[in-house]
Amino acid sequence: MASCRDVYDFAAKAGSLEGYVYPKGVDVSYLPNWVDHLVQGYRALPDEVRSELQDLCNETIGRAIQSLLPVLGEDHELIGKLRSMVTEAVPSSPDDFRRKEKMSRGGKDAPFV
Repeated sequence: MASCRDVYDFAAKAGSLEGYVYPKGVDVSYLPNWVDHLVQGYRALPDEVRSELQDLCNETIGRAIQSLLPVLGEDHELIGKLRSMVTEAVPSSPDDFRRKEKMSRGGKDAPFV
């Protein structure tokens, strides 16, 4: 089982990446190591922990992807690495904060209100 520190570390890095790349001028020189550490942290989480957090990861990393696409382009290596942590379609834009809540039965998502 992942420690709470591992989960916190991954979540903090993912959230800070999303904020850093939000549409504005971005110094991309920081991104390769940042993304590599983020992917390593994601892969280090046990499957059951990743499963529990995946919907939130899809949203956070998805918005970061949307912010970076105009800067890096679809075929950039970093976009591919970020997409490796997303299991569903990414949010429609960096501003898409419509949150989905996991339903307790059936595993389907419902809009979070």
